[in-house]
Amino acid sequence: MLACLLFSPVRTDDACPSSCICARDSGTVTCLDGEDTEIPGNIPEWTSTLILKEKNISTLQRGAFMNNGTELEMTVLSLSYNGIKAIEPYAFLGLPRLHMLDLSHNQLESISARAFHGLLELRSLYLNHSILPPATEQLSHALSTLRNLHRLELAGNMLKAIPLLDMYNLHALVLINNSIESIGGGDVTILYQQRRIRIYLSLNPFRCNCELEAFYYWLKNSSQCPDAGRLLCSEPEAKRGVPVEKLREEDVDCMNENLEAVSYVFLGIVLALIGVVFLMVLYLNRRGIKRWLNNIREACRDQMEVYHYRYEQDSDPRLANVAV
Repeated sequence: MLACLLFSPVRTDDACPSSCICARDSGTVTCLDGEDTEIPGNIPEWTSTLILKEKNISTLQRGAFMNNGTELEMTVLSLSYNGIKAIEPYAFLGLPRLHMLDLSHNQLESISARAFHGLLELRSLYLNHSILPPATEQLSHALSTLRNLHRLELAGNMLKAIPLLDMYNLHALVLINNSIESIGGGDVTILYQQRRIRIYLSLNPFRCNCELEAFYYWLKNSSQCPDAGRLLCSEPEAKRGVPVEKLREEDVDCMNENLEAVSYVFLGIVLALIGVVFLMVLYLNRRGIKRWLNNIREACRDQMEVYHYRYEQDSDPRLANVAV
């Protein structure tokens, strides 16, 4: 027994993972560059902030941060610029006190519905420039477990709609520089209900037509969008660059647009009916029209014969002599 104790490896609190810099005074462990493909397995228990950057960690595996079955006191975790493509279920087990998680600038193609399971105290999640199209639909399911999330950043992810989230505790939702063209009435209703939330939407290509009506009035009557003045129209061409909140009410009035469309359709129907009636009149009177045309032709022929006769009678005799 004594021999086993003497020769067994002893882990000290001062141990620092290779290729990392540890600052116990601030509780920070910083690991930059390197060829590591997994999370370091000997993270000090005193770590409150862990920064992993520019690694080759393609997959966050289950329990990647479990320290020999021991939970860590970590509150801040930054995993930006690591080329992460997939997050497996229960990847963040062992971090029950984590408050801030940064996964920005990765290439997430797969996010498990239980990827963030166990992060009961997470307040801020950063996923800027990280979500690829295959993971877009998975995102809402994965975020549904984060009941206490206050800030969510999803800038630069080519999202076309607001993620379907339980936003009752969310204070800030950043959707800058995505591909959102319109926000429907259902999403606007949720925003009206969640008065505390602040949503950032600049640098999105809004299509300024009547589909934007509900959002337009929300933008005019609410202060929940701090960057409202920077929301610009991209379509139609006549309104490109115009601030959404500076549009006229008639520009987004679906009633007027529908009435105008209906009026054009009605005009087309009326003209078509007139054309059909005209053709029917022609068809029913085809014999009379034919007789009338024949009469005109005969009258023209008689008139031409009269002119021809007069020409022969009235020709100048001198012209005949000249010809001889």
